[in-house]
Order: sequence, then structure tokens, then C-alpha cells
Amino acid sequence: QVQLIESGGGLVQAGVSLRLSCAATGRTFSTYSVGWFRQAPGKEREFVAALSWGGLGTDYADAVKGRFTISRDNAKNTAYLQMNSLKPEDTAVYYCAATTKAWGTRNRADYGYWGQGTQVTVSS
Repeated sequence: QVQLIESGGGLVQAGVSLRLSCAATGRTFSTYSVGWFRQAPGKEREFVAALSWGGLGTDYADAVKGRFTISRDNAKNTAYLQMNSLKPEDTAVYYCAATTKAWGTRNRADYGYWGQGTQVTVSS
């Protein structure tokens, strides 16, 4: 099993950068693929980015491609989401999730472990 704790959210102006962290407990974190999702008020939780357990395969939602980068440091049991050129439409609660699948997926149902979320608010 793995437990996930997100951090790094905050209130920022449009155009700046933030880096979210997802700290995992459990010595087997390196065998999980990781995903980031977000949920804006009144909307469903949506896929943002995913990274395979080996760190070689990535996938991004079109809305963040070229601005966000997902990465991981298995030695630190931590995954990251670097968010650049933030826009007001990026405002949401961001969730880290882990799956035993070899490749990260866009399907929420594939992820068995979720963090509690961290709020990101981007003002115009």
C-alpha cells in the first residue's frame, strides 16, 4: 500500500510557476505509476498528467501540454508537477494518485490510491 500527501499549492498570479509535490509512504512507491488530476468547482475531476513507474513514459492533457511537467524521484518517494505559465483556468484542487499499472493512465478508476489534494488558485 501507499499513502500520498500533496503540497505546494497556493494563490499566484497568472504567468508564474508552481511546483506541486506528492510525498509517498511505503517502500514500493517506485513500482507505482503516478498521475495528477485536478477538480475545479462544479466540474468533474480531470486528468492532468501521468508518469510510468520507470519514469520513461509520460502523458499530458492537451490543456497543459508544453506548460506542465511531471517527474518523480523514487529515492525520495516523491512525485512532482512543475506548472509553468499558469492561467486562471488552471485553478483547481490538484490530486496525486498512484496505480499499479506499468503505465500511467487517464482513467480515474485505474488509480487505487489518492492524496487529499492541494488548492491552486491563479488570479488574472
